[in-house]
Amino acid sequence: MPQPLIVQGDNTILLDVHDEEADRARSAIAPFTELEKSPEHFHTYRITPLSLWNAASAGLDAESVVSALSENSRFPIPPHIQSSIRELISRYGKLRLEATDDEYTLRLIVPDETIRQELRSRPAIAKLLREEDGTDGDGDGFLISLVDRGTVKQELIHVGYPVDDKAPLLEGDPIEFELRSETLGGKPFDLRNYQNEAARIFYGEGKPGAGYGTVVLPCGAGKTVVGMAAMDLLKTSTLILTTNVAAVHQWVDELLDKTDLTADDIGEYTGGSKRIRSITVATYQILVWRPDRDSVFPHFDLFRKRRWGLIIYDEVHLLPAPIFRVTAEIQAIRRLGLTATLIREDGREQDVFSLVGPKRYDVPWKELEQKGWIAEAVCYEIRLDMPRELRTEYAVADKRRKFRLASENPRKIEAAFQIVENHPEEAVMVIGQYLNQLDDLAERLDAPIITGKTPNAKREEIYAAFRSGEIKVIVVSKVANFAIDLPDASVAVQVSGSFGSRQEEAQRLGRILRPKHGQFHNSHFYTLVSNQTVEEQFAANRQKFLTEQGYAYHIEHWEG
Repeated sequence: MPQPLIVQGDNTILLDVHDEEADRARSAIAPFTELEKSPEHFHTYRITPLSLWNAASAGLDAESVVSALSENSRFPIPPHIQSSIRELISRYGKLRLEATDDEYTLRLIVPDETIRQELRSRPAIAKLLREEDGTDGDGDGFLISLVDRGTVKQELIHVGYPVDDKAPLLEGDPIEFELRSETLGGKPFDLRNYQNEAARIFYGEGKPGAGYGTVVLPCGAGKTVVGMAAMDLLKTSTLILTTNVAAVHQWVDELLDKTDLTADDIGEYTGGSKRIRSITVATYQILVWRPDRDSVFPHFDLFRKRRWGLIIYDEVHLLPAPIFRVTAEIQAIRRLGLTATLIREDGREQDVFSLVGPKRYDVPWKELEQKGWIAEAVCYEIRLDMPRELRTEYAVADKRRKFRLASENPRKIEAAFQIVENHPEEAVMVIGQYLNQLDDLAERLDAPIITGKTPNAKREEIYAAFRSGEIKVIVVSKVANFAIDLPDASVAVQVSGSFGSRQEEAQRLGRILRPKHGQFHNSHFYTLVSNQTVEEQFAANRQKFLTEQGYAYHIEHWEG
């Protein structure tokens, strides 16, 4: 019987989506591949060094990878692909960082003399390494300064040598608290099995080589709870970094609701408040603020204001590049990244791997959906013709203008209105990018609007009314992409956006994936796309992301 995979000599894998074993094969290769293309019949996956090192860090060995491919492959696996897999996975753990008797010095163990010679030949790395006293270069490793711990790891992964960091992590100031068994609202609270498992794998019983890494879970699966579970295991001062002030307040509310921490235990470090406590929640924006491009980042001192025992990077795929600098300096602190996707638009996934930590845990979106932990989502792309009067202007416009004209296609207003009318009793979010378009939508739908200019107090007032059901429809800009808890949203209508960003798609779909109660168990995700325009070109990336998560994707034409 033919198998669904075709493993090719260029490290790509074709998946025949019509094969009855396609879902099983997809699950088998997901831990060590990256999805590249997902057209109608064959999806293309790629084996990369980073995908293999993430698999290795999670305990997968080369023989397991080769076996997964062999069992699902239609043809024999090219021998050089098998050799490459074994060689790349063998690199993980080949270089190790360990402690020395001097607390300010670490030892980089490099057993292979050929690799040692290669590192000596690379100026960016060699300047960070010291030969051990009395070895005359004949030892099996190098000494490095504690402050260079992150930089060395960062440089080494760039040249293809991921470091297994076994050096001990510092203990932060202790803090005593407990997770509640009942929330403040009187609802039973207990960790779901995957949340508990994710936190324990990250913690690793406190042993060297654990206590840093990234947990990948879909929006709505309770990544915040995983963070709190890790805090509960460590009982230490914790700095939580997140995307915006609304997300800060959400973390604070969750901590108060699900732990016995008090308001006095929790500090907010934002543009409007600079209170540092044993548990402090801050925004990335305040940390990367500086008066001008030539100035230092004055708020980076927050990382050194206390003896933090844990730093949580919420939405780690959005970690601003300047914070990589300070993250390289604080490698002795436990670090937990939380995200729905490891995709970064700046391509710095390797830096997340080396500085925050490798992927320690993930669960496929569809698996959580099947178990009822997140809502079942039905995804649609609604294609609309451009109005006749705009077609000439579109035809002669430059690429940037084409995208704007397609995004603001006025026919989208009526299409969005019709979709909202089709879901009269459900909570609906209409999401877009351009303010004039959003204003028109808000007026047509008679709905409140939230943009970057909306004061935080007003935003939270609207969000609260939406959660309670007082408001059924809200119009939001991209400020709602990240870390906003809207548990009763069951319909999202995306009228404009980056569209080329799988990262954005993950966040927007995630707005409606929280499990539902009552009659509306499923969620609906609509994207409005102007027909025969550049927007269609970006649909491939969106489709790639949704297919990667196992979702069917329906394309329909609006004739309104």
